[in-house]
Amino acid sequence: EGAEPASQQRSCHTATDSGQGSNSKYKAVSFPGDSSKTQSAPRDASLSPSLGLGRHRSSPTHRDRHRSLGSELNTFLDDPEFADTILKAEQAIEFGVFPERISQGSSGSYFVKDPKRKIIGVFKPKSEEPYGQLNPKWTKYVHKVCCPCCFGRGCLLPNQGYLSEAGASLVDEKLHLDIVPKTRVVWLVSETFNYSAIDRAKSRGKKYALEKVPKVGRKFHRVGLPPKIGSFQLFVEGYKEAEYWLRKFEADPLPENIRKQFQSQFERLVILDYIIRNTDRGNDNWLIKYEKKKQEKEIKEAKWTNVDKESLIKIAAIDNGLAFPFKHPDEWRAYPFHWAWLPQAKVPFSDEIRNLVLPYISDMNFVQDLCEDLYELFKTDKRFDKATFERQMSVMRGQILNLTQALRDRKSPVQLVQMPCVIVERSQGGGQGRIVHLSSSFTQTVHCRKPFFSSW
Repeated sequence: EGAEPASQQRSCHTATDSGQGSNSKYKAVSFPGDSSKTQSAPRDASLSPSLGLGRHRSSPTHRDRHRSLGSELNTFLDDPEFADTILKAEQAIEFGVFPERISQGSSGSYFVKDPKRKIIGVFKPKSEEPYGQLNPKWTKYVHKVCCPCCFGRGCLLPNQGYLSEAGASLVDEKLHLDIVPKTRVVWLVSETFNYSAIDRAKSRGKKYALEKVPKVGRKFHRVGLPPKIGSFQLFVEGYKEAEYWLRKFEADPLPENIRKQFQSQFERLVILDYIIRNTDRGNDNWLIKYEKKKQEKEIKEAKWTNVDKESLIKIAAIDNGLAFPFKHPDEWRAYPFHWAWLPQAKVPFSDEIRNLVLPYISDMNFVQDLCEDLYELFKTDKRFDKATFERQMSVMRGQILNLTQALRDRKSPVQLVQMPCVIVERSQGGGQGRIVHLSSSFTQTVHCRKPFFSSW
């Protein structure tokens, strides 16, 4: 929610720019396990997300003119359960149960409800992101107008938070981390969203024309307000901000078996944030679920025999909208991972996490497949640029390379974040856009320039 994407006027540069990062070192790089592979591994259809963006839509009938156009654009053939959730949200809006704007944060985000008024998701429209034209909260607008040089994130693309949210969920799904509530790109329309006066006037005019002059009104393609594209994240119940539980754990340490489970969940958060290079991870935007009395009863009944079969403490990584930078932070702020100062960050990565993650990230086929899936997601934005996307993937590949080495060397999370930042770029001959050929050569660049306010 504390989003501060970069202004479009901000200049940007990489470690290889003239005069910047002059001490960078170059060398050929290859990911472990890819030397004998020349073709991409078969795509796992179950892990490739449907983006929910319809390519074609038929002309609306008279009966459908009052219905939400967003319902025609939301198709999730690979995920019936998520599709059912979106259907409930659309039905609730039609019945007058509108999304409720969340007061916290610096952008327009909404609690979405089902027809029974139960919260089922959080919707963040692209047009209402911090520096979006329709952001209903004035804080970031004042920042942008009065002091544009001191605010924003020069390493991020502006107004791409909704893709970053969905991209984080995709990475979580591919790596089987299971800490990001499922997030997809959807279209929704509601009177409670922030629309311009012109859009609202057009909507009123069309409805009036349809009522008074049906012959004219039937010619309108859409009568209501225009649908908004954004990220829809499933709502999780029973969770509290990590900061609340971390203070509790200091005063009342966890039992040993629960501590190990929490450490495992924490390491999954570290893996996710590091790969996507989350620039906005404080202790107030990840959640912990731990019902102490219930867990103590379950532990007592189980007599410490089966308590590890199902996790008794869970982490939910929310607010992933400020990730996937196209360069490492190197201007004013470093945007550190605040979990790096926690005692859990000093513990070396467990064998459980090493065995879970290493087989994936050490396989170049998997890395290529992940890049392709992100390409399919990111290219749906009308301002998508292939060259910039490739720079984003270069940063992510560098993060994966560092993470692979850290896991092999049994380092701790705090040692991981202290490793030199690198980017892994494809050669010029590899082309731009979708990555297909595993035979393409890569170059590793050590990013030496640090932000003015460095954290490590």
